[in-house]
Amino acid sequence: MGSVVIAFSGGVDSSFLLKTAKHILGDSVIAVTGDSEVFPSRELNESRRVARFLCAGHRIVKTRELENKNFAANPPDRCYYCKKELFSSLKKIAAQRKIAFIADGLNTDDLKDFRPGTIAAKEFGVRHPLQEAGLTKKDIRLLSRTMGLPTWNKPSFACLAGRFPYGRMLNREGIRRVNRAEEFLMKKGVSQCRIRVYGELIRIEVEPADFSLFLKDKERNCIVKYLKKLGYTYVTLDLQGYRTGSMNEILGKEITGAATRN
Repeated sequence: MGSVVIAFSGGVDSSFLLKTAKHILGDSVIAVTGDSEVFPSRELNESRRVARFLCAGHRIVKTRELENKNFAANPPDRCYYCKKELFSSLKKIAAQRKIAFIADGLNTDDLKDFRPGTIAAKEFGVRHPLQEAGLTKKDIRLLSRTMGLPTWNKPSFACLAGRFPYGRMLNREGIRRVNRAEEFLMKKGVSQCRIRVYGELIRIEVEPADFSLFLKDKERNCIVKYLKKLGYTYVTLDLQGYRTGSMNEILGKEITGAATRN
């Protein structure tokens, strides 16, 4: 590929991609992270830390998804508008630096998921080297561990917009509040967490192994008190536990299938 701009979140996949690209292409690689209100603040800091660890060139660009009415309306194809905003910034950087390609960290497992953002990737000519190499998430974690990457066992994460049901308008206050709620539970020792918001009610998704935290009176009372202080009236625990993309469970197969095919 010669030179590449990498859409870099600091997660498992993009960190492995950056490490590999850096090894092969040296200084002809730059990582770019979008500083967005829907990107968890803890992950922005993590992206800086991982880029430094890899001695990679790293830029942070401000993205403003919430100013786009199509994104803020929170339709099922919301991710298309988010990725379009990010890839637009990456394309400008690539043009300024005369870099040949834009790439992201999608892997073969992502082909099974509902990802409207892949449509935007196609429009901007974004390459998916991990998919092209036939790598699964399990492969990437194993290779990352072998290479000594600190992200090899990092929990997956997703933008905060995915915490709200499709069709419910997104706003800055709601995004900030859910970010604070998840930060609080992470500090309590929860390994993986999603706060799904339904107006005044929230549904907490954590790994079943972490259910015990919520069964201890002192901890449960502390958690409920804090979350109610944030403005949530009803606090519930999802007995199915954490799962990727649970907000997509209400979508028809014809919608998810169309986005996957595209």
